Amino acid sequence: MLDAAHGGTDTGARGETGIIEKDIVLQIARTVHAELERQGYRVVMTRNDDSDPSYDERAATANAYRDGVFVSLHISSTGKSGTVRTYYDEAATHVPPSPILAAATTKNPAPPPGLPLWEDAQQPYVDASHRMADLIQLQLAQVFSGSPAAATAAAVRGLRSVAAPGVAVEISSVSAPSADALTAAAAPVAAAIARGVAASRASGPAGAK
Repeated sequence: MLDAAHGGTDTGARGETGIIEKDIVLQIARTVHAELERQGYRVVMTRNDDSDPSYDERAATANAYRDGVFVSLHISSTGKSGTVRTYYDEAATHVPPSPILAAATTKNPAPPPGLPLWEDAQQPYVDASHRMADLIQLQLAQVFSGSPAAATAAAVRGLRSVAAPGVAVEISSVSAPSADALTAAAAPVAAAIARGVAASRASGPAGAK
């Protein structure tokens, strides 16, 4: 499950050169989608246009599939250009929100009528998410110099309602000199995600522990 963050009236981060997170992250998500499919993965996107599904709507899409994993893609508002970070949600341990992901964690619209709330859905999957995040980040660090070797725990609202291993992958940053500098990261990010997911599946059960 591939989640292009933001959309619609929620633009996400904005750069001085006119880069808008919601637009670039959707372009990247489409490239990642194609690359993952090329490698044999079945990929479903939470949005493929300028819509802005709520957290619960995105989670409902993800939770409709069994034995999947959830990857949310972001562009950071700060950080060293050319680096990438992976986050997993540890809201249950009250980890404070990452300042980089502040826009993604503070937006909390009311769910549409009829949709259930899964406020604790991610909690049983924290160990699996942590493992997958570390393995993806290890792959990213080998490609994107200056990126950390391990994933970061944060209270990521976009992951909290997902009943599957889930991570947020964030590319730095909207202060890049051009959109091309960001979209060029899509293929290596996709390859790192694919290798990390495969390693996670091989190292243990993907589900709750």
